Amino acid sequence: MIGIINYGAGNIFSLTAALNRVGLSYMMVNKPDEIDHCDRIIIPGVGHAGAAMTKLRESGLADCIAHITKPVLGICVGMQLLTAYSEEGDVNLLDIVPIKTLHFSGRIDQKVPHMGWNSISPQKESPLFSNIEDNAYFYFVHSYFIEYHEDYTIAKCDYGTSFSAAMAKSNFYGVQFHPEKSGKAGEQLLMNFSKIN
Repeated sequence: MIGIINYGAGNIFSLTAALNRVGLSYMMVNKPDEIDHCDRIIIPGVGHAGAAMTKLRESGLADCIAHITKPVLGICVGMQLLTAYSEEGDVNLLDIVPIKTLHFSGRIDQKVPHMGWNSISPQKESPLFSNIEDNAYFYFVHSYFIEYHEDYTIAKCDYGTSFSAAMAKSNFYGVQFHPEKSGKAGEQLLMNFSKIN
């Protein structure tokens, strides 16, 4: 059973529709004790990192996420929440992965937000990308990015600068793109996550 952390993020329907397509069961997690009913956790992502962090603190989920020993996958804003700090709202985040979330503005010449299909380049072997071809295309929509760090970046993307398209630390994983909107490659990634022990 996949638990979806419910902090008021938009676009939950796209994620649950994708999980339904690949036959994965899920439940919404609104409070800490509901995590016990799940064997893995997804932190979804559409919205504002600062507002999301406030809601996680208010629900009590912020205090317990760092202590989860089951596989955890953060998607887009959900990935950013795993970092130490975001320029979006000038806010300290969960600090599970000790890197920062930064704004594209002033750092690249391209249009912001970064929106649409882009290829990623694996940097390390990871079960998250099993049976997904190198340089596969995924769907992105974001104005903030997670800095590239060789210790944690498992796939990078280039959009005016190189940034972490996917990261991992211990049982925590994050993807900046939206697997639920990324066709077969995205569905394969969700299946891969469901099999990580």
